[in-house]
Amino acid sequence: MSHNAVPTRSSVDEPRFRDVLRGLPRRVWIISLGSLILQVGSFLPVFIVLYLTQSGYSAGAAGIVLGASGLGRVLGNVIGGHLTDTIGRRPAILVSVVTTAGLTALVPYLGSLPAIIVVVGLIGVMSQIYRPAMAAVLVDSVTPARQRLAAFGVLRFAQNVGSALGGVIGGVVAGISYTGLFLGEAAALLLFGLIVALLLRDAPEPRFDSDDPDSTGDTGGAGTEAGQAVGYRRALADRTLVRFLLMTVFSMFVYIQTTVGLPLHVTEVGLSQRDFGLLMGLNGLLVVLLELPLISVVSRYRPEYVLAVGNLLTCAGLALTGFTTGMGLLALTVLVWTFGEMVSSSIVQAHLVSLTPPGMVGRYQGLYGAAYTVGTGAGPVIGGALYAVDPRALWILVGVLGLLSVQLSLRLRPPAAAAGEPAS
Repeated sequence: MSHNAVPTRSSVDEPRFRDVLRGLPRRVWIISLGSLILQVGSFLPVFIVLYLTQSGYSAGAAGIVLGASGLGRVLGNVIGGHLTDTIGRRPAILVSVVTTAGLTALVPYLGSLPAIIVVVGLIGVMSQIYRPAMAAVLVDSVTPARQRLAAFGVLRFAQNVGSALGGVIGGVVAGISYTGLFLGEAAALLLFGLIVALLLRDAPEPRFDSDDPDSTGDTGGAGTEAGQAVGYRRALADRTLVRFLLMTVFSMFVYIQTTVGLPLHVTEVGLSQRDFGLLMGLNGLLVVLLELPLISVVSRYRPEYVLAVGNLLTCAGLALTGFTTGMGLLALTVLVWTFGEMVSSSIVQAHLVSLTPPGMVGRYQGLYGAAYTVGTGAGPVIGGALYAVDPRALWILVGVLGLLSVQLSLRLRPPAAAAGEPAS
């Protein structure tokens, strides 16, 4: 498929995006349904701090637990990428969700802080192993670039809906019983594991479309010679991937300020928690309603340009937040960074597939997950510290890192495109 900056005749001849969605393989919908269930039941990352402080632990102790969880999440993505490319997609998912379920069910029965730190850290590791495997299942199931965009779009839509429902359900359950909350998450994990065990029994046949320059030709098999012969050393020798990972760290540092810099600024200008909730509600509503339709538009353009535009809008919207007062103007900045979020998030994982050599899907997706976690983990710590010293310093840093992510995005052309191969 052509990646010219403007729609081409070949892109016009392609089926409508609605038809692409309808034509997605059954496995895509199974994985997306499972992901929705996981997000609905993903309570521990959101409520662990409240659980610890209400159980008598200090804020400092809760911070240590969060740190263990964050480090575990980084390691989990890396381990998950390796397992995905070696033992296979389905086994990696099952190991992840079953082990995480057992560990999560233990949390309300742990009596000492060291035990909580160890178990929550292990949960951080095990809970991320399935993510590269889940992405690889989508890659194995679809081949054309437009179909990949649709598959990852459906997955993200399911995750967004699940997160919204999970926040509401978790708040209600936590008000009744934290034990019930964590056992409920364990049940959701086991339900997802059951779905994978029963409905994803057979690996898809290798699918390779020679007319699609973005296709990796990855067979996804655990026992392929290519999958066993390559590792993270080769992945990190790929300069394009390193640029992609740096772009991810910078862009996620910027984006996570929606949960740090934005609420601090809202309070500083005299607005209430309710006002902050309305702003975030506007973001959630726009994402759920518009992100899937937006994919049909961005799929017509070169992905590195799409990523650059998305990162630029996110950077601009958030950097301007620090110089804005009043709900009306703040709502406008939310519109800007929300559209940036939708544009970049709709294409980022699918574009990574076009940069991935055969046998490396799991590792590339795992490194992406690790970079994502580093960005979202460092953002609150550094952002909060900078805001306490000088809020302007945070917003300037947001602008600088955002522009760096834009520059890096523009240098993320797939190998075939970079080599000047003719578009099909």
